[in-house]
Amino acid sequence: GVWRQTRALLFKNCLIKCRTKKSSVQEVLFPLFFLFWLILMSMMHPHRKYDEVANADLGPLDTSVLVNFVIGYTPPTPVAREIMKKVAFDNFEDGLITEEYLSEEELEEASFLKPSSFVGVVFKDSMSYQLRFHDSIAMSSIYMESR
Repeated sequence: GVWRQTRALLFKNCLIKCRTKKSSVQEVLFPLFFLFWLILMSMMHPHRKYDEVANADLGPLDTSVLVNFVIGYTPPTPVAREIMKKVAFDNFEDGLITEEYLSEEELEEASFLKPSSFVGVVFKDSMSYQLRFHDSIAMSSIYMESR
């Protein structure tokens, strides 16, 4: 019963595939074409690997380059506000301009408006964050993923 029906169904499908060769070839070639296209696109935009930086004394900070420098951050949680307040006022006499944004999309939009003087900070939780520059995301060399 079941074996005979299965064999008849397989035979019917083989006959259909043999009679419709054009669509059968398309069923095989289209996925291969799209796979080739994806591989080509991933080769054109490779992952960026940021090497480790050795510990070194960098000397005094030249604050003249930080004029009109803006640090945007998201999400605006109390922990993030406290961290950014420490960064802005404890390390620099004049203080940096910090702006809070409600979402990553708003932060990204602001980075396009002020690309040369803007750095974004996205807090993942109270212990980890990502720096976002105008055209890239700075990550540690251990953690690698697509942007």
